[in-house]
Amino acid sequence: MNIDIHENERLDDLQYKGLKLLQKRDGFCFGVDAVLLSHFADVSKNSRVIDLGTGTGIIAVLIAAKKGPREVVGLEIQPEMAEMAKRSVILNELTDQVSIVHGDIKQAVKLFGMSSFDAVVSNPPYMERGGGLLNPDDAKAISRHEILCTLEDVVSTASKLLRPGGKFTMIHRPQRLVDVICQMRHYAIEPKWLKLVHPSPGKKPNLVLIGGARQGNPELRVQEPLYIYDTLGNYSDEIDQIYNRDKTVPISMRGEEI
Repeated sequence: MNIDIHENERLDDLQYKGLKLLQKRDGFCFGVDAVLLSHFADVSKNSRVIDLGTGTGIIAVLIAAKKGPREVVGLEIQPEMAEMAKRSVILNELTDQVSIVHGDIKQAVKLFGMSSFDAVVSNPPYMERGGGLLNPDDAKAISRHEILCTLEDVVSTASKLLRPGGKFTMIHRPQRLVDVICQMRHYAIEPKWLKLVHPSPGKKPNLVLIGGARQGNPELRVQEPLYIYDTLGNYSDEIDQIYNRDKTVPISMRGEEI
């Protein structure tokens, strides 16, 4: 389907079922964290899912294509990002399954109602406001720092939107893991599993995936770690599987770097 592509935008091939995504040429672009979240998200077929802070719409689009939910809602506060994400949904002919809504996470319950989703996912800003240098680009700063929403905003909203037993999946930084777990328990989302993501064997983890259930029973399972690269500097087998890459194709020909 034809759509308008603005001068400052590019069209990226997601290398999965012909999916493509619009992104700003010099703006915030998705990374491995979004791909990992969409892959490991606790989402069942025929469920209703919301992505809090959908940005370019990458997570909503991939979850729709990979997990088979009945409906995916992508909520995004930045109007320009939301409009671009809507065009990506149209381009991929997913309008019957994915909707992008321009709105504030803190107003999500008013928009959608209590206990209205089976699953909530989020790849929120990792850095607290005042932590590190703010990017002069507003869109990048909002995506990386807790400027328009905090970790507590995300978790508290997720708890209100989830039905009892509903699943919450988030990706964050290991340095904030205690904050994440404390907020989840405080808002009645019981942490059920976590997976640390390492750049390569022997290096410290730089991402953590965590999943929980609203009003779930206490039991946390620590899963096997995920390594982006192997000891030779090649993408690991698990990453190649997640990205649907052919191991026989040279790395230089497999698309963008993770």
